[in-house]
Amino acid sequence: MEIGIDSFAAVISDPTSGLTLSPAERMHHLLQEIELADRVGLDVFGVGEHHRAEFLDSAPVVILSAAAARTENIRLTSAVTVLSASDPVRVFQEFATLDLISRGRAEIVAGRGSFIESYPLFGLRLEDYDSLFAEKLDLLLKIRASTKVHWSGKHRAALTGQAIYPRPLQDPLPVWVGVGGTPESFVRAGLLGLPLMVAIIGGEPKRFRPLIDLYREAGRRAGHSPERLAVGLHSVGFLADTTDEAAEIFYPGYAHTFTEIGKERGWPAATRAQYDALRGPTGALLIGDAKTVAKKILYVNEVLGGLSRVTFQMGVSTLPHQEMLHAIEILGTVVAPIVRHDLGVATVRA
Repeated sequence: MEIGIDSFAAVISDPTSGLTLSPAERMHHLLQEIELADRVGLDVFGVGEHHRAEFLDSAPVVILSAAAARTENIRLTSAVTVLSASDPVRVFQEFATLDLISRGRAEIVAGRGSFIESYPLFGLRLEDYDSLFAEKLDLLLKIRASTKVHWSGKHRAALTGQAIYPRPLQDPLPVWVGVGGTPESFVRAGLLGLPLMVAIIGGEPKRFRPLIDLYREAGRRAGHSPERLAVGLHSVGFLADTTDEAAEIFYPGYAHTFTEIGKERGWPAATRAQYDALRGPTGALLIGDAKTVAKKILYVNEVLGGLSRVTFQMGVSTLPHQEMLHAIEILGTVVAPIVRHDLGVATVRA
């Protein structure tokens, strides 16, 4: 199992300390976080894509390219690329370039996005939410498969044999599909034989097992080998020396962020009781000390039928930088070795 971190480069004020970083400071801290994740042996670091004031990740490939120059081993991925609002030609070119800079460490996690700001921003209709993604994913995969592309669709001008450059070092460039809870999205990924990244930020992870089984069955019926049908988990999480400390440090930012998002989406305000339930043994949050979180990862791996990757979203608000770095160090030096040992995976990377 690969273990890593996802970030949205949040610049939300810390509700406890009032700390508000400048965008330049936050970006500098993010690059330090990626460097440390690489040094402590984590497998992957993802940067999201948003077009909102509280996040600095509107151009994730630029951030990942800067990280590529500072790291040696860690895989660099999107989390996710909002493919519905992007041109697949440019997406491929940007990630192929990142792959060359990083010497074969780039990946794309393609999705539709959980926020909708990108649609009016780029002149797209929200009514086309799903058809945009399906069509653009089809084009992205055709570009990945062939330098010269013949393709036509509804939402973009046709390609009539034009060549797409540069080509990545990896062949093929890894493309995952990022999903929430829509069954059709799980089936589509299975039919295409693409690895699946499932975002689970609430409730109990085991409720996603039927959807993951649906994905695997769709892939099997389409003739894809089980090895191609990898499943990853994106979850909110944080670590400290003790479980109580981790919970106390993380809660104010968690409550603030999810309450603000809830105002937009009609959710109730986040509460401490809800938070404590979600960080319990069967809940979605991966928050605690190293042993607690490692045990939770192993539990989720079991109830979801086997995972290839788990990534932590730690930055739901601006946490003190040293506490974020300490959490990354615990994840890489203690949690990951425990999980790999228990799953029978060597702790030393090639």
